[in-house]
Amino acid sequence: MVTQKYCLALDLNEDPTLIAEYKKYHEKIWPEITESIVNSGIENLEIYCVGNRLFMIIEANETFTFERKGEMDDNNPVVQKWEELMWKYQKALPGAKEGEKWLMMDKIFDLHENR
Repeated sequence: MVTQKYCLALDLNEDPTLIAEYKKYHEKIWPEITESIVNSGIENLEIYCVGNRLFMIIEANETFTFERKGEMDDNNPVVQKWEELMWKYQKALPGAKEGEKWLMMDKIFDLHENR
């Protein structure tokens, strides 16, 4: 049961060839990456792209935390290999800390809360 929703943003390097390669990798991600996502408590994960800007929506169950996911990823050599590969395409948003990729977005509007 989904209990949490998170929205995150990240940029890609502004190179049409690299952006196309990044999208190609995401047409069928490595099965170990899918497994690590599901095992962390994420029920659904979507990534959208406009230009070089990425937007990720995570829907997770009550077992999910970013801390737990980070620990799992740190101990998974395949995830580490994937993340290293993805850095070729990604660039941190302004204001990101050293080594920080996806940044959490603040929700500023919800139609259901404004009716």
